[in-house]
Order: sequence, then structure tokens, then C-alpha cells
Amino acid sequence: MPTHPDMTTDTSDTPGPLQDDPAVPADSGARSSTAVLDAMQHQLAVYARRAEQTRLGGLGQARNSMDRAAYLLLNRLDQEGPMGVKALAAGMGIDSSTVTRQVAPLVESGLVKRTSHPEDGRAVVLQLSPRGEARLEEVRSSRRNLMQLITQEWTEEERGTFCELLTRFNGAMLDLHPGGLGQPPRSGS
Repeated sequence: MPTHPDMTTDTSDTPGPLQDDPAVPADSGARSSTAVLDAMQHQLAVYARRAEQTRLGGLGQARNSMDRAAYLLLNRLDQEGPMGVKALAAGMGIDSSTVTRQVAPLVESGLVKRTSHPEDGRAVVLQLSPRGEARLEEVRSSRRNLMQLITQEWTEEERGTFCELLTRFNGAMLDLHPGGLGQPPRSGS
């Protein structure tokens, strides 16, 4: 099946988000809004494909050495400290069984350790091990270098704005589907 030129890996000829359709009057606000939303969804689809193709796993030896699920789990434990499976799952917007399944190889490889809860010795919490901390920093550094390379022609303000908007976008997606796709939106969202 032939693809439109903007469906290939080269998007240099993809229409800009505000280019008007010749059939629509130039002053049509609806067209501009539609064009921006169309360009946005298209660019997200292109990003998703490129991220999957390259895995955006960083640079150097650590490139693609840690899958997305492991990175997100380790990062959450690093940022928030030891926690139980339920708290980890809730914070990530996924179910406990998924966290249990994703954490198992991290425990087996020594990146995460199970310890007693400091306040309730009967409860078990997950905690980054020293090996996990070192490994996470290695991967984080590699990915930081990749972001530096990709955005080398951006100003610090552009980087900050992009990060702020992407964070806001991810938050809105979580609000829309807090338990993952197929789950009803939270009331009041």
C-alpha cells in the first residue's frame, strides 16, 4: 500500500501545523485548530515510531541496555524512596500485578531489593539497591547525553518549555485514562 510522503521516515515535507487548506478561508479559526490537532497527532505518531525504532535508549555502552518499564520503576523508587507494590503501581498508573511482574527480574538481577517496612516490619517494601542506584545513574546519564544531542540547537528556554508541556501532556493523558487505556476517565476530569 503506498504511503503519503509524510508517513515515511522523512517528514521534511509534512505541512506545518498552521498551514491552511486552500479550500478553507484563511481566517478560519476552526481550520487552524484542526490543523494544529492533526499535526500534533501526526507528530506524536511519528515520535512513537521513531522512539520504538531507536528505543531512545541513550548513547554509548548504556544505549538500549534497560527497557522502559525497568527504567520507570527504578526511577520512581529513586525519586520517592522505598514503597510497597500497591503504592508503586498507584503512582505509575498501572495495576499491582503488572508491577509485580516487572519488578521480579529487577529483584533477581539485584537492582531492587525487598526489605521490611521501617514502620511495620510485617509489610514488605521495594527499594533500590546500591547496584540499582549505580545502574540507574549510568542509564540516566546516557539518556541525558542523548537529549543533549537531540536538542543541541535548542535554547535552555526551549528545552524547559518542551519539558513543561510534555509533562503537562503526560499528566493529562493519565487523568484521561488513570488505569491505562480502556479504563473510564476519573470523574471530574
